[in-house]
Amino acid sequence: MATRTSLCKYLLRRTACVLTKWARHAYERRQLAQLDPRELSDSGISHGDRMAELSKPFWRD
Repeated sequence: MATRTSLCKYLLRRTACVLTKWARHAYERRQLAQLDPRELSDSGISHGDRMAELSKPFWRD
């Protein structure tokens, strides 16, 4: 029983971590989408790099 409880706790923690990571990806991509060309240039991000990042689904790194 203790092993089953430990497994459930582990799975819940792992799920929470993954959901948090996905939410962070979505947030960062929304922020990236709002940058103007000058801000992109200041950050060293090309238009192509930005488009490649924005085209990724939220679950991809």
